[in-house]
Amino acid sequence: MTSSSRPRFRFLPTLYFVKRQISKLKLWIWIKVGFVKKVLVQPYAGYGNGKELYLAGRVLADRNIVASTPEDRFWRNFGKMRRRFLTIVFPGVDLEAEFQGETIQVSTDEEGYFEIKMAVDGRELSEGWHPVRLRLLHDLLGRATEVVALGEVYFPAANPDFGIISDIDDTILTTGAARLWEMLKVTFTQNAHTRIPFAGVSEFYDALRKGSDHILSNPIFYVSSSPWNIYDFLMEFLEAHHISKGPLMLRDLGLSRDQLIAGSHREHKLKQIEQILNVFADLRFILIGDSGQEDPQIYFEIVTKYPGRILTVYIRDVSGADLSDLAVEYLKKEVELILVKNTTDAAAHALSKGWILPSDKPKIEAQKQADEKEEGSAAL
Repeated sequence: MTSSSRPRFRFLPTLYFVKRQISKLKLWIWIKVGFVKKVLVQPYAGYGNGKELYLAGRVLADRNIVASTPEDRFWRNFGKMRRRFLTIVFPGVDLEAEFQGETIQVSTDEEGYFEIKMAVDGRELSEGWHPVRLRLLHDLLGRATEVVALGEVYFPAANPDFGIISDIDDTILTTGAARLWEMLKVTFTQNAHTRIPFAGVSEFYDALRKGSDHILSNPIFYVSSSPWNIYDFLMEFLEAHHISKGPLMLRDLGLSRDQLIAGSHREHKLKQIEQILNVFADLRFILIGDSGQEDPQIYFEIVTKYPGRILTVYIRDVSGADLSDLAVEYLKKEVELILVKNTTDAAAHALSKGWILPSDKPKIEAQKQADEKEEGSAAL
């Protein structure tokens, strides 16, 4: 950091302190006047290997956000999304996590987040999702009501072919992430059913997860700069459109002690991808992103830092960017940067490499046509 850039950050610790005091006061007032009816422990889908599991989550006031329906209209969608962002969080509270008879205690940080890392050495864990029971150890509202939640942790098969790490924004659904107004408009006025994925994504991701043995054993992870506030919306979106479920690594977009926005897009994605690569150190990965932000450059840093670990990089062309020079640099690292216009382009390349089976390609093409038809109907 240069000396000229330091002064503008000197006020941030003070500003963050003021923010935290206001949040504490707001929480106290809301509890006293009865605005907080219930406390919610919101676990985020986690993952693990043969040695350790990782699960994160947040403790916050339950805003009673129910699942959306295709019939929901503007004001219902807007109201749900508004409640997602107007959060009341509980800092410094203790939770107990229980996994297959073993327990561990953790505390929430100043923004209400918690992280659980638990050793699982020696356990025989089948491929798939395994439950983690979470229990709040504080009676936050003085009602002697037990607050529990059930988190899920994904453990891959013993010998998968490869893993997949995918972006979300402008990679599996249109968000206009590089255009602020467009992003805000679609985020606040639509829901998990009315937001349409890019055509063919569901079948393509299923094909990658099946690989050459046609068994859904290749793990998939989603790394996005979207805020944790919309975690439930994104999980609902994946389910509604039958897109392969996987752990989501999102980020906090609030003021922190040393940043106006807690973590840049680049720093967040690098950190999360590196953590996945380190946890699954024997696994090679396919990276999928888009050209709207910095995915090609971020993924090149990963390719450089982890030689031999990346099979290929698929970039959905949403901006018309010229990536030819960068593609040459990728080839020097013995990795292809594949710029695709649509999902079938990526599927054709994956088929040529033997990463998906010939029988999957017509399914991807058929779903692409069906999705395009649905998107056209939604636009009418």
